[in-house]
Amino acid sequence: MADEPLLVPGDTCWRIERAERFAFIVDAADYYRLAKQAILDARHAVMLVGWDFDSRIELEPDGATVEGPNRLGPFLKWAADRRPDVQFHLLKWNLGVIETISRGETPVYLAQWMAKKNIRMKLDAAHPHMATHHQKIVVIDDGLAFCGGIDMTLGRWDTREHVEDDPRRRSPWGRQLGPWHDATTILTGPAAKALGELARDRWKRATDEDLPAPPPEPTAWPDGLKPHLEDVDVGIARTYAAYGDHEQVVEIEQLYLAAIAAAERTIYVESQYFASRQIAEAVMKRLREFDGPEIVIVNPEAQDGWLEESTMGAARAKLLTHVKRADARGRFRMYYPVTPNGTPIYVHAKIMIVDDRLLRVGSSNLNNRSMGFDTECDLAIEAADDETRAEILALRHDLLAEHLGASPDEVAAKIEETGSLIAAIEAFSADGRRLLELPIRELGEVEEALSETDFVDPERPPGFWKRARGKVKRRFRRRRMA
Repeated sequence: MADEPLLVPGDTCWRIERAERFAFIVDAADYYRLAKQAILDARHAVMLVGWDFDSRIELEPDGATVEGPNRLGPFLKWAADRRPDVQFHLLKWNLGVIETISRGETPVYLAQWMAKKNIRMKLDAAHPHMATHHQKIVVIDDGLAFCGGIDMTLGRWDTREHVEDDPRRRSPWGRQLGPWHDATTILTGPAAKALGELARDRWKRATDEDLPAPPPEPTAWPDGLKPHLEDVDVGIARTYAAYGDHEQVVEIEQLYLAAIAAAERTIYVESQYFASRQIAEAVMKRLREFDGPEIVIVNPEAQDGWLEESTMGAARAKLLTHVKRADARGRFRMYYPVTPNGTPIYVHAKIMIVDDRLLRVGSSNLNNRSMGFDTECDLAIEAADDETRAEILALRHDLLAEHLGASPDEVAAKIEETGSLIAAIEAFSADGRRLLELPIRELGEVEEALSETDFVDPERPPGFWKRARGKVKRRFRRRRMA
């Protein structure tokens, strides 16, 4: 199994393309600053594809280091004036307008924001009813791209220190916002061009308009940013729900299942949710093995809002009950990060690291929607040499160091000493910044009922299972929980 590739075009990914440079970005402070600079360097085209954009957010609330206005809306208008030959295209989830109105940012304001000849904003409705356009992609001139889990919207900005009550972490109307952990990537080369093609394809689906590819020109890498890897193959995996003439695409689900099945020693995941039945079954299968891998999942302590906690949170509690029953050898843990004062840090990152073999970062969560209902995009690197393997482990140790208030070297040494990812984490989790094991909470009657419905977290579009035939039906049908 270990000899078989995990990234297979047409199955576990869409394509595999070369990245001339690749860097992993943790938390939005660095991402916003780097994206701001990349947009200013554009010569022909800027594409922003996302779940949401809030024109009022400050890209550098700790003080602007990149020229131009510091709020997203004024900055894009200023950049469009400064570069009149650059075409800006923004694609935003159509139902995100409800969120836009609720926070006081009216459609009229958005129209004023986009009142430039070279800025066009469209709402993406090319999905089944109640599905979400969830990709988070920025592409500059088809030569440089960002892809991951960070939205340019309210509440995402934070530093890796996750300072308690950080005054820089405030809403546009001054409300204190909580600590927020997230991740994305930046890359150049053919892989960035492929993400440009994906973004234009999504624009085509949403608007029925073909956008031309920008002229091929070298794209600047941000000053001062050291790439983690160079000349590395990157797999691009997607989720698209069956809609109109477009077929179901489940590359992300297939890659999750393949990666879990192939793990030899450790699986480390950061995700906003744990609600996918398919993923839970795959995890339980590995836990029942005599010598299966350790599995560590980092989640938020609670979901964001009553409805999410009553549905996604309730589904997590039920799945964790099943997983714990399967974990006879104590190889599974679900943790949540806290500040030194014990304040939970919200986890929005979508990361998976399997052994020293696979790194994946993207927009997909461990929930049903991400497997077959929403629109998602993940990037994955499968190690082909010792240098890449070492870098994948170094990134895992760096993430854990952030959560544990330690250094990456201290984390690596403790894993080496204990021979266990779980034992190493728990050796650090006494005080200070730490990871706490998530307890399984009891559910009320309403939560029990909501957790059994597919209203909030469906696996596939309505009618998909009924329409499925033959091999497709056998491959995707829901299996009974063991």
